[in-house]
Amino acid sequence: MTTTTLETEDGRLVCPRCHLALKPLDRMRGLLGRSSLPSEEGMLFRPAGSIHMLFMRFAIDAVFCDRELRVIDVVPGLRPWRFAGRRGAKVVIELAEGAAAGLSAGDRLVLGTIEP
Repeated sequence: MTTTTLETEDGRLVCPRCHLALKPLDRMRGLLGRSSLPSEEGMLFRPAGSIHMLFMRFAIDAVFCDRELRVIDVVPGLRPWRFAGRRGAKVVIELAEGAAAGLSAGDRLVLGTIEP
């Protein structure tokens, strides 16, 4: 799975190690099986307009974006066994709980250097 950084348009680092879940199998697996998500990690799902937290063991922050990675909405502290989605979302970014603090609708995100 490819890893990159995720920053705001003005250069503020949001996620130092963002895993790109672009293939169906990667999107299906997501964060399942993990017992936690380190604060410096996250996962970007494309295409995706909604997520589920079935069988998850920890809460996350979910960031819903359009195709250009403009934030539509942020759902902080999404707990296990919940669902979330937003109309118009084409990308969902899952971050450690609290990592999306400071992000809000209208913010533009940028992918950084991609690591193999």
